[in-house]
Amino acid sequence: MRIAIFTETFLPKVDGIVTRLKHTVEHLQSFGNEVCVFCPEGGITEYKGAKVEGVSGFPLPLYPELKLALPRPSIREAIEAFRPDLIHVVNPAVLGLAGIYYSKSLDVPLVASYHTHLPKYLEHYNLGMLEGVLWELLKAMHNKAAINLCTSTAMQQELTEHDIERVEVWQKGVDTVLFRPDLRSDEMRSRLTQGHPDAPILIYIGRLSAEKEIDRIKPVLESIPGARLALVGDGPHREELEKHFAGTQTHFVGYLGGEELGAAYASADAFIFPSRTETLGLVLLEAMAAGCPVIAANAGGIPDIVTSGVNGFMFDPTDENGAIAATQKLLGMKAERELLRQNARVEAERWGWAASTRQLERFYVAVLNAGGMAIAA
Repeated sequence: MRIAIFTETFLPKVDGIVTRLKHTVEHLQSFGNEVCVFCPEGGITEYKGAKVEGVSGFPLPLYPELKLALPRPSIREAIEAFRPDLIHVVNPAVLGLAGIYYSKSLDVPLVASYHTHLPKYLEHYNLGMLEGVLWELLKAMHNKAAINLCTSTAMQQELTEHDIERVEVWQKGVDTVLFRPDLRSDEMRSRLTQGHPDAPILIYIGRLSAEKEIDRIKPVLESIPGARLALVGDGPHREELEKHFAGTQTHFVGYLGGEELGAAYASADAFIFPSRTETLGLVLLEAMAAGCPVIAANAGGIPDIVTSGVNGFMFDPTDENGAIAATQKLLGMKAERELLRQNARVEAERWGWAASTRQLERFYVAVLNAGGMAIAA
């Protein structure tokens, strides 16, 4: 198959969507498909054998890390030269409109996927009054696709409730080779804690943005004597978070990659994830693959990953003391914590990227076999 992917975000940006797309593109290519990625310009023209067509854009005012790439005539020339069998729009917003347009004008079947819970993000940027309008826009775009993919059963239900049709779950995936328990080290513990490797280590890895609700970790940190918090990643909310955590034992580590990132997961005592807007929460799977027990809000797609008391703990996001109680319980049990680590790894091993991409390939084939017509969910 020749697959054109239109995405609002790709390399060199670092986030869960880019991680999924990187592995998806790599595996689609390795399975004998040809992929062309249309994305905001980022300086790369090829990835793992796939052509990357960068489209110039401008930073989003509320989120400078994210570029808005506007559809332009040059896209037609590139897509006509590629001659795709199928177009896949990822989180269609701006550039995704071009994918939807060319799907219709070139009579190419369309697949769409939903990864970022944008309607719920709005309230964190004081734009909650626009939620209804955004749902209508999302419905208008997604319902042009033969099939709509999301990453958890919770999102499947929510999208369906908002009249988005033909919704299927695209199974989760994680790199269990890169993220593994044997990367745990005293050296990384010392780095995360700025020289206090014996202290209890809480870690958050991901975007430092308002919708991640990282500020809610502060009372958890303060409730555990001697604990240290490592925040790995960067984002538009960093400066405000630095002020919020001033006076606490919090280290802003910045971006890590490769085995350094794997070691950070594996070397922490608990991964804290307070976000209530996750469609899946890929970082939770990465933590679990590294054998790091997770403490996460019982919301969104997280219950598809975490079984409370078995491979981590979930807490009621409306209970201000929920995360505190769960973290104290986790850190207070030594033998049980080792079992949680083992169970977390076992769960992660069920979800390789190859299997996830094979499932995606089957969705593509079903759409092509139906001649691009809507696929009944």
